[in-house]
Amino acid sequence: MDFHFNPEQTQFADALKRWIARDYGFEARRAIVHSEAGVSDAAWATLAELGMTALPVPEAQGGFSGSAVDMFVVMQELGRGLVVEPYFATVLGAEFLRLGGRHPQLLERVASGDLKLACALGERQSRHELRDMATRAQPDGDGYLLNGEKKVVLHGAQAGMLVVSARSGGEQRAEEGISLFVVPSDAAGLRITGYRTLDGLRAADAVFDNVRVDATALIGAPGEGWPILDAAADYGAGLLCAEAVGAMEAIFAATLDYLKTRQQFGAPIGKFQALQHRMADMAIHLEQARSMALLAAVKLGSSDAGERRRAVSAAKYRINAAARYIGQQAVQLHGGMGVTDELPAAHYFKRLATIELTLGDADHHLARFIAQPGFRDNSMEGEAA
Repeated sequence: MDFHFNPEQTQFADALKRWIARDYGFEARRAIVHSEAGVSDAAWATLAELGMTALPVPEAQGGFSGSAVDMFVVMQELGRGLVVEPYFATVLGAEFLRLGGRHPQLLERVASGDLKLACALGERQSRHELRDMATRAQPDGDGYLLNGEKKVVLHGAQAGMLVVSARSGGEQRAEEGISLFVVPSDAAGLRITGYRTLDGLRAADAVFDNVRVDATALIGAPGEGWPILDAAADYGAGLLCAEAVGAMEAIFAATLDYLKTRQQFGAPIGKFQALQHRMADMAIHLEQARSMALLAAVKLGSSDAGERRRAVSAAKYRINAAARYIGQQAVQLHGGMGVTDELPAAHYFKRLATIELTLGDADHHLARFIAQPGFRDNSMEGEAA
């Protein structure tokens, strides 16, 4: 497999690097995190100007029809820069709209940077099983009434519209009977409560109390939303893998610089063999994580849903493990400074810990990988051989 990025992808990455270095340094980010809004309108405008909001949107809606590999490059740089803007939430919502194929005008607004999206998918009891939903969509004339509560909606309070999953039929954990809707954030009966998360981003809880939407709000066909939800969640997990790689690269480089400059017993602590071994282990984890993230990005474009699921779950499992190992080692090698708010390493560690728990932790994706068709048969054949 060719792991080299093409000139256009490299150009996108370089543009983001320059902007982050010039306008989105660590202190500027801290100021945004601690502001009342928690995001920066100026930063969002720059992302739109650089073409980042248009990248994943189809050309027919004013975008660039960027692939998952194109998005890998962008998310890697955003992870390296610890960018807290609602980019991930918006492009994930745009993927739902693209797969649904019914809201081209909203995709045009996303491409221009005029519309921010958020995805209200998880509930109190669902944890990582997105098909487990108690939120209901009851038919009401030519529309639906939504009732229920969604938890930890990433950038829910900053979005103009929410992508919402609700059950219009079937049992609570069934794949059948799931419907998807796009709902204005100011809809009557919708209450959104925002808060800051551990990693400095913003999330919200959303309560739906007889929120009425027209049939035009449906994403895809009624009751048949699971394939879209499953595919979009894999797309989001793939983007998070790319972001984690960028964050791990940054925290690895910061730790290496620290070992070269921190003096103990008259020499840099990086000269101690035990610490060199730990850095070597971190480097191995990082390289494996990068390779798996790239593989997942390539397989996201596969027409074989099973192949996509296997690649994404394998990547998310491996990257979750690498993120935990690299984050913990970086904090330990920095000593007590590693958990202080003044040091970037602590912020990378928190972001990696949050990514690990977003759209499926290691246990969830390991179980999902094992459950894919053919895995057990192949395993038994290997044992027999």
